[in-house]
Amino acid sequence: MFRAILEHYVIFWPPYLTVENLISSKDYYPGCFKPYTGGVGLRFLIRLMPEIEPFRIPFNHQHYLQGLIYHRIGRINPELSLSLHSPKVPKLFTYSLFMAKEREMAEDRSGLLGRNHGFFYFSTAVPEIAEAFISGLLDDPEVELWGERFTVGEIKALYEPERLSGRKFVTLSPVAVTTRKVQFGRPRSYDLSPVEPEFYELILENLREKYVHLRGEKPPGEFEMKVLSAKPKRFEIKPGIFQTAWHLVFRARGDEDLLRAGYLAGFGEKNSIGFGMVKVDGRRPRVKRTWKGGEGNRRGKNA
Repeated sequence: MFRAILEHYVIFWPPYLTVENLISSKDYYPGCFKPYTGGVGLRFLIRLMPEIEPFRIPFNHQHYLQGLIYHRIGRINPELSLSLHSPKVPKLFTYSLFMAKEREMAEDRSGLLGRNHGFFYFSTAVPEIAEAFISGLLDDPEVELWGERFTVGEIKALYEPERLSGRKFVTLSPVAVTTRKVQFGRPRSYDLSPVEPEFYELILENLREKYVHLRGEKPPGEFEMKVLSAKPKRFEIKPGIFQTAWHLVFRARGDEDLLRAGYLAGFGEKNSIGFGMVKVDGRRPRVKRTWKGGEGNRRGKNA
């Protein structure tokens, strides 16, 4: 059934970009999502070529990337885009901060100035989301972010590590964990830090929720997370609404599929607005497939 659903969605793809390019049949459980256990997964490096240099990168830019993701998904699969806007539906995707090959602080310190090219990483545990977003970028490679114009230069599909337990992870976008606490007599949102035990309790709870949505079965409880270094960063995620999140280096041990849920869909919360993406430290990801962007240059090739 799940396979049939994927084949239904693939009709929206360019003919050379098929499910088989990304996923093999062993990656499914009938009727529910299955986290990947190695091989090619659903993680991508997206390289954007600027119209002019240097190009600006504002510090608070996640909502621009979120808008790009939803817009491109909506071009290919409006029904999926609509479902992702539901507050009760887990999004199960995440992305990194926007980066540049060369960068420096802007003179007014309002952000960064980038040169050469910009890039970001995108990861999801749901094949339909990957299909729609990547197809949308290739179908319309012209991108505008925060007033800067880019063209999709290339998209690389990356292999996933076969083993995650015991590995050291580094955040590509900071981890956000929030609870409610009574302050001045009223319950208010409170951003937790890695020095508070509840930080780890809620990360585990969030991983278990992702696992249930992906696997449709009782989640394992085996999980240990040791933070090796932590640096806070405060973001304005909406006008007047701020989030303190943490750039982390940490080591995690536990059930492989539980960790895979975090690796693909993000650790912590607010993943779909650009928090909680990680990479395996010291490991340069292998490229499974590359698609060149731009008009007239859209054929994928094996790396």
